[in-house]
Amino acid sequence: MGEQFKLIRTGIDFSNIDKRKQVILITSPESGTGKSTIASHLAITYAQRGERVLLIDADMRRPTLHRRFSKDLHAGLSNIILGYLSVEEGLQNVALADCEFFILTSGSIPPNPSELLSSEKMIELLEKLREEFDYIIIDTPPVTIVSDALALADMVDGMILVCRYHKTLRAKAIQAVEKLSLSQTKILGAIFNGTKNMENYYY
Repeated sequence: MGEQFKLIRTGIDFSNIDKRKQVILITSPESGTGKSTIASHLAITYAQRGERVLLIDADMRRPTLHRRFSKDLHAGLSNIILGYLSVEEGLQNVALADCEFFILTSGSIPPNPSELLSSEKMIELLEKLREEFDYIIIDTPPVTIVSDALALADMVDGMILVCRYHKTLRAKAIQAVEKLSLSQTKILGAIFNGTKNMENYYY
């Protein structure tokens, strides 16, 4: 699987003709596509190259990255936006055998995720984080279910849509692309996840 993510990383790098894709949003047409796994592996792949990487769990409705990396859910994104934590207090280190990066968990689950993500404080936070990290990977909820990904779309440099073999319906994929196309940000491509033959992954 590592080689497949290196290919995805290379594809993103080659899309950097006009502007470096520093902040990348990951979303999907529906739940269960493996987008959080994709976001995690993409962050790891960039960290393995020696980049300073931040992985953000912006899925404040069904956060999962804190469990994946055994980190504190409540010291995260929502708490920073609301002013309960500083950025430095929210950043949690992930040290693996061959790389190291930072994670910003979703924070305490709020009643109004879309409002938090579209706020001026979120814009200011991302601008600050751009100065500290080479790459920022943001995991967001499915774009056809809630508007959270669209709230962030104009703040990022590129978006990737994760679809799953034998799960994502063509109509849902088209709907997702139509919604993302409302943003000024470029859709970098799609990742087709869950095929039996790993060679069939494409970006």
